[in-house]
Amino acid sequence: MAQLIFNGLVSGLLIALPALSLALVFSVLRFANYAIGAMVTTGAYLVYAFNGPLNWPLPLAVAAGIALSIALALLLNRLVFAPLRGRSGVTLLVASIGVGLVLENLVRLVAGNAPRGFGAEIARPARLLGLRVNQEQLITLVCVLAALALVWLVFRFTRLGRAMQAVADNPDLADVRGISRKKVTATVWALAAAMATLSGVLIGLDSNVDPQMGWNYLLPVFTAAILGGIGSPMAAVAGALLLGVTEELATLFLPPHYRTVVAFVVMAVLLLLRPHGLFGAKWVRK
Repeated sequence: MAQLIFNGLVSGLLIALPALSLALVFSVLRFANYAIGAMVTTGAYLVYAFNGPLNWPLPLAVAAGIALSIALALLLNRLVFAPLRGRSGVTLLVASIGVGLVLENLVRLVAGNAPRGFGAEIARPARLLGLRVNQEQLITLVCVLAALALVWLVFRFTRLGRAMQAVADNPDLADVRGISRKKVTATVWALAAAMATLSGVLIGLDSNVDPQMGWNYLLPVFTAAILGGIGSPMAAVAGALLLGVTEELATLFLPPHYRTVVAFVVMAVLLLLRPHGLFGAKWVRK
């Protein structure tokens, strides 16, 4: 049971970063970014381009891939989302669906459909407090926890973090107070792209890099964000951990390939009973 819970927590950490990205975009920009799965895939392939064909060390390849992902996200914001500013959330959602389809098909066009793998050294699993911990799980723990701590510090102690919170709470009042929504929007897209890319790398280390990897995680990511409270970014992390443990414990009764069904059932029940999430607040409509 302890091993299952540990595996579930690690699985939850794999979707915590894209779930946080999704919740962050939703809370500040007021739309559900369907392209988050494609951003995970694209980021993973950008890192692989440096790590595989160019044979860069993986940490350096990750840094280069994140930089290119941020540049791509800012370009997409300028070309697609910025012109639609002020439109409804449904309009922006449809636009993000189009962006996701374009990115996924560009990946297929350039890289093909064959799965790829990062150039990481193979190591034997270690024993820690009676638990079997492999190298990929340890890397996931360290990287995700470090990334979450960094994001929390930005939210909590920087002027830019307070500006993002102000825009999320009341964008009109933030404009009156002189907060640059353009700068906040750029920061949100940069953070979302960086976290999606890092998540893509960790997913690729856990399994492999293929054009369907982001699509396969899209439902769990949305479920985690809704479970925690899609309007509360850090709550999405708690939702991801709860979902990961729930899916892992479900393998006691169901075959492992039914994990996606568990995510769908959790999201359906939550939308019916508590649509604002376990830790989110109800939206006030005027």
